[in-house]
Amino acid sequence: MTNANKKKTGWKRKIVHEMIEYCINFVYLAFFFGFFTWYRRLILAEYQISYLNYGVSVIEALVLAKVIMVGVALRLGRWLEDKPLIFPTLYKAVVFTICVGVFGVLEHTISGFLHGKGLAGGVNEIMNKGKYELLTRCLVIFFAFIPFFAFKELGRILGEGKISELFFRRRAATESNPSGCKTD
Repeated sequence: MTNANKKKTGWKRKIVHEMIEYCINFVYLAFFFGFFTWYRRLILAEYQISYLNYGVSVIEALVLAKVIMVGVALRLGRWLEDKPLIFPTLYKAVVFTICVGVFGVLEHTISGFLHGKGLAGGVNEIMNKGKYELLTRCLVIFFAFIPFFAFKELGRILGEGKISELFFRRRAATESNPSGCKTD
């Protein structure tokens, strides 16, 4: 194989790897944001209030998955890589929770524009009725990000593909029973 073919194969492999990583991020975030939207919808349904912002959850998951990929590419928190895993995990959970908060503010601002209230109307909506919802959302998302980034950090430490191998591949009987004793 020539050097040019190796470079071409390397780029293809990198693109496939990045797309798989992006899809994993997106699916986790889409499910989580979707379930959170369903939760909001069901709570509001108790008070006969209609809530149908499912598209916002998908868009937010798409954007935030890309923001996470950019953060990984920029090696966000690399100064914490030699510390115990709790530190980079919590750091990334806080940073990306702040990103979710910013997206929440943008969501309300855009909603104000779409309803003809302008920028001031969107900010007023956040200050009057959206600040507690936004704070609660950030709090819940922070705790959802902890296992998300914990798995990412474990994957970084264990090596490429090791976590998926541990979760999704069948292990041999000798690996599951290190003593070598037969169990029935």
